[in-house]
Order: sequence, then structure tokens, then C-alpha cells
Amino acid sequence: MIGVSAPVRVRDLLRRAADGPVRVVHRGPDAVYLAVHDDDGREACVGVLGADAVAVPCGLRSRLPVLAVGTAAVRGGVLHLDAEPVAVRRLVDTRVPARSPLPRTGLRPAPGLPAAVTPAAVAGLVGRGEGLTPLGDDVLSGWLALHRAAGAPTPGVDAAVRAHLHRTTLLSAELLRCALRGEVVPQFAALVTALGTPAEPAALAALTAVGHTSGAAMVHGAALALSALHTEGVAA
Repeated sequence: MIGVSAPVRVRDLLRRAADGPVRVVHRGPDAVYLAVHDDDGREACVGVLGADAVAVPCGLRSRLPVLAVGTAAVRGGVLHLDAEPVAVRRLVDTRVPARSPLPRTGLRPAPGLPAAVTPAAVAGLVGRGEGLTPLGDDVLSGWLALHRAAGAPTPGVDAAVRAHLHRTTLLSAELLRCALRGEVVPQFAALVTALGTPAEPAALAALTAVGHTSGAAMVHGAALALSALHTEGVAA
């Protein structure tokens, strides 16, 4: 049996999933990503994460040093990897902390990356870049999540993101849906908590170090959002 920690939403998704084989989207030594059908029949991406993997908000977190998975299936609401059941032993909270109003900080957008996030700009961002989570998607995730932290609705951008999810990878589309719900990686949550405090530089460095470009792109998106929120008078 493989013991894991899980977000409530991911646990419940597996409990409701139909019995049968599950498609493996990506295999790696640190993480395996699976396509599980949700209540609407849409493929939702669920990760099984090793000890060194980024704790994505759609993931089941294990302490395994290496993941070597051949097949996956759901039986009776329980995920099985190569016939080994995956047991949810603890629940984790992936919600971005509420910070309203947001303080003024030293967080600044990076040069050479998208200069703004608007409904019209979304089509040029979704799926832009290489890898399982393209850079443009990570920028959007950071922008969306910081607005959720501030409690600031973004209906135009939200609708545009949902309309273009088919243009990116299954994992990245899932992470964008997570951002729309205000679900984030722990490093992003820590940065939001640290904004405007002496802990901000260390939290910023920790998020920037996530992935090859993912963390830095999320920081950029958060900085764009913070700038927009200050301009709109939503932040302090």
C-alpha cells in the first residue's frame, strides 16, 4: 500500500471515478500524471508525486524516493498503481491564503515576459512555451491565484482561460483550473503570506526555484496582478 496526502478535491474525484484502467499521461522518476474522468466525463489530471516532486495542487503526495509505474487503474474509488492501492492518509489544504488588501512590496514583473494579462491577451498565453507546463500558462496561474488571494473577481480573463484550455497540455490545463479555484503550490502560498514582511525575499527565492521556469513565470504573473490591483485600488 502506498500512503499519500491529498487535497480534498482530488480525494473526492478518485472516490467518484468509474472503475477501470487509467491513462498514464506522463511518467518520470519523481512524478506520474494520470488522466481520470470527472463527474462531467472530462479528463482531469491527477499526479502521484514522489518525495522530491513539486507539490502541485492536483497531486497525491507520497514519500517515495522514486516512482516506477507501469499501469494505473481505479477500483472501488481507490487508485491502484501496478495493483498497489494508493491510500489517502492525510488531507492537505492547497488554497491560496486570503490577503486583502495586499501590501505594496518589491515584487516586480520580469523584463522580456508578457507585459499584461487581459481577456484579449489570454489566447496568446495559453500553451505558449514548451514542456508539461508552458511558460504562458504559469504566468496566467500566478496572475489568477494572486487575484484569488485578494478576493478580486476576474470574470473576463476566467472565461477566456476556460475557452482556450484545449490549446495546452492536460497537466497544464488542470493547473490553470486549480488557479481559477485559488489552488496553488505551497511555495506560492508561502509567498502570498510573506508579502510585505521580512520573509518575502526568502519566499520569493523559493518560488522562483520551482521547476525550470514555472516558479519564475508564476512570480511574474503575480507581480503583474499586484501591479494591476494597486492601480485599481484593490490593494493597499
